[in-house]
Amino acid sequence: MTDRTLQHRRVHNLLLIQKLLSVRGDSSPFTLVLDTIEQTAKPLISHYIHNAKSSKTDIVFISFETIKPPSNITTFIKARRKDASTLQKEISTIISPNKRTLLIIDTLHPLSHDPTHPLSTFLSIILTPTTSLLATYHTDIPLPPSPTNPYAPSPLTNLKYLATTIFTTHSLDQILARKRAADKSQPEPVFGLAEEKDGVLVGMGANGCKGLVVEMEHRRKSGRGVEETFFFPVVGAKEKIVLLDDYPAFRREDERDGKVGAEGGKEGLSTFDLGITERQRRDREGVVLPYFDAQSGEGGVGGRILYDMGAEDDFDDEEDEI
Repeated sequence: MTDRTLQHRRVHNLLLIQKLLSVRGDSSPFTLVLDTIEQTAKPLISHYIHNAKSSKTDIVFISFETIKPPSNITTFIKARRKDASTLQKEISTIISPNKRTLLIIDTLHPLSHDPTHPLSTFLSIILTPTTSLLATYHTDIPLPPSPTNPYAPSPLTNLKYLATTIFTTHSLDQILARKRAADKSQPEPVFGLAEEKDGVLVGMGANGCKGLVVEMEHRRKSGRGVEETFFFPVVGAKEKIVLLDDYPAFRREDERDGKVGAEGGKEGLSTFDLGITERQRRDREGVVLPYFDAQSGEGGVGGRILYDMGAEDDFDDEEDEI
């Protein structure tokens, strides 16, 4: 990838992620966040709340598993042990048709296996032209098959189909560990449940305090998809959101130290010197190449091959003279 292409990708995708976080216009009516026990979506939700508050957007937090209301939200709804119909009516009374509102659902699992009220119907009712939805789905919590139709697609499949933006969270420390192993051509390490060890639920480096890695898939109205991976720092940190390829700890050491030379190549990427000294250049010019004498004849006579016969050669006089 050329520097110009990388710069265009960097500027374009960073502007896009800022637009999504600020909930400006109808950039993404339904944003789905996929997280695991290895990396919770709470830091990403904090970024949404921080940016929505700056843009003076009402924030309605619908809680199924969150006990303490997050700071800087407008309304906190306790949805635990409420059916979809009751929750839908409560949300409708709070949403203002004249002001932009961000709905945040901390988990979709209680709504995903409700046979009396399909999840797609619930989402279509609470979404309005002035409302944006940010919902979290825990991918490591299994759901039982549908009792009415065992051949129906899973709730996660339906959610991925309905969402206009999909965020997948990853642990920063675990991503860096896999990157170091890949750079050394070593097997990638596994963490948490993938280790298949008794008593191990969360792996080393899970839910780190430095930030997280967010994989984005955004679908435009034209149908064209935009995919990118970002580093998200903790809200309030001095660091900024950058592409994962630009994060210093993720880049290889030779890429961090390499500098662009005068001819556009990268210096410092090789372990040996590609240049030659003045003495080496003079010695190279003094070397006589094989059959060099054949090129010293007069012009117009064509090339000649000089060959000295040995005692073991059998020369045939009838062949054409070379």
